[in-house]
Amino acid sequence: MAKVGTLYQTDDWKTEKHVPVIECPETFKTGEMVEVTVSLGKEIAHPNKTEHHIRWIRLYFKPEGGKFAYEIASCEFTAHGASADGPDSSGIYTHHTMTVEFKTETKGELFATAFCNIHGLWESSREIEVK
Repeated sequence: MAKVGTLYQTDDWKTEKHVPVIECPETFKTGEMVEVTVSLGKEIAHPNKTEHHIRWIRLYFKPEGGKFAYEIASCEFTAHGASADGPDSSGIYTHHTMTVEFKTETKGELFATAFCNIHGLWESSREIEVK
């Protein structure tokens, strides 16, 4: 039986449009809020059409030495052009980017996951320092 972790794909976000890109400072200041942006298609645009789109992005943080990761944020993108008149007929589209702020007193690793309705689950990670 497959485990959920084995379903996630990863690659270099510069060459693969499905990989979440985590943008934030490399070093956080202890106890200060820091802005983190997660997006897809930074180098190669990902489609945002009824038939092919990013459905959600989630951001997690695992403190160094910690047993579990904490879910920092989850964002669902629900407007992909569909309407009662059919696919791509509404003109209403959400863009697959989310920005959140959080603080930590411990260095660790950020993990971003995303779901494409055609190409499945994707992930990336980024280590952060805290001073």
